[in-house]
Amino acid sequence: MKKVISTTKAPAAIGPYSQAIQVGNLVYTSGQIPIDPATGNFVEGGIKEQTRQSLTNVQAILEEAGLTMGNVIKTTVFMADMADFADMNAVYAEFFAEPYPARSAVAVKTLPKGALVEIEVVAEL
Repeated sequence: MKKVISTTKAPAAIGPYSQAIQVGNLVYTSGQIPIDPATGNFVEGGIKEQTRQSLTNVQAILEEAGLTMGNVIKTTVFMADMADFADMNAVYAEFFAEPYPARSAVAVKTLPKGALVEIEVVAEL
């Protein structure tokens, strides 16, 4: 049975989707872009600030489910430009400790609202 996970500490869905869904012992988050939930706008700055906000949004959703970033088993990072990988990775490393989750990082043509990065995760209860 599906359980919807939702928090005001992360941006509200801007379409017909949920912030996260729990099925059994897994939580799947929707991709998080760098919207500050307090303002509804992108954070100022470049890839580092956008990565930090995207992961902060993921963290808030996981906390609503009673989880931490330590529960994450898989991440997918979508980037507008792979030239930003090193800067994204430096901030990403601030949010995870060993054993690190599995990860895919891919470049895409465009992201919602012109974001530089979007991040989704799967976490285990």
